[in-house]
Amino acid sequence: MTSNIFSSIFDATTSVISVPNFLICMACSLVAGIILALGYVFRSRYTKSFVLTLALLPVVVCVVIMMVNGNIGAGVAVAGAFSLVRFRSAPGTAKDITMLFLAMGAGLLTGMGYLAYGILFAVIMCILMIILNLIGFGSRATAKYRTMRISVPEDLDYSGMFDDLFEQYTTQHELVKVKTADMGSVFRLTYNLKMKDSSREKEFIDQLRCRNGNLEIAISNEDVAAAGL
Repeated sequence: MTSNIFSSIFDATTSVISVPNFLICMACSLVAGIILALGYVFRSRYTKSFVLTLALLPVVVCVVIMMVNGNIGAGVAVAGAFSLVRFRSAPGTAKDITMLFLAMGAGLLTGMGYLAYGILFAVIMCILMIILNLIGFGSRATAKYRTMRISVPEDLDYSGMFDDLFEQYTTQHELVKVKTADMGSVFRLTYNLKMKDSSREKEFIDQLRCRNGNLEIAISNEDVAAAGL
C-alpha cells in the first residue's frame, strides 16, 4: 500500500523509492548543506538568507535528482534554474555562486544515492575553504589597492591634471572611467591605483582637493569590476 502511494502516476514502470531511503537521502543532503554553510560563514560576511539557502539547496537538488530517476541532465537543468533565482535582482559574488554550485554538487551526489560521497565531498570542501581563508590564499595588500573617484568642474582639463600627485603618492595608477554628472557641469573620474604609503592617504586627498576646487572625492578598496573595464 505504501509503495503504491509513493509511486509515480505517470509511468507504471518507474521504480519506487522507498520512504526510508527517501528520508535518509534528504537527511544526508541536509548534513552536507549544513557543513558547506559552516565553511562559508567562517571569517566571511554573510546573510542569514544565503546561509539557509546553502543548507537547504542540497536537499532540493537531491529530491529533484531522485524524482527524475537519476536523469542527471534533466535534474541539473531544473535544480540549476532554482539556484539562479537569487541572482535575478542582485548579482552574487564569485564566492556565492561557487558555493551554490558546491551545494548543488553535494545534492547531486546524495540524490544519486552516493550518500557517503556527498557528505565526504562537503567535508573536504569545507576544510579546503577554511584552510584557504586561514592562509589568505588569493589575497594581496588590499589596503594599497584603491579605487578613487574624483569630481572636477567641466571647465578644467582633467588630462594630466593630477599626474604629478599620482607620481608622488602612488606606484601605479590608471584612469578607467570618465562620466559627466549634474547636467554636464561636472566630470567624474574613476582611477584604479596603488598607494605607496597608505598612511599618507589623507595628505593625498587634501592635495587633490586643492586641484579639483574642493569637489567630491571618494576612495575605497579597489573596484574589481572597474578594473576590468
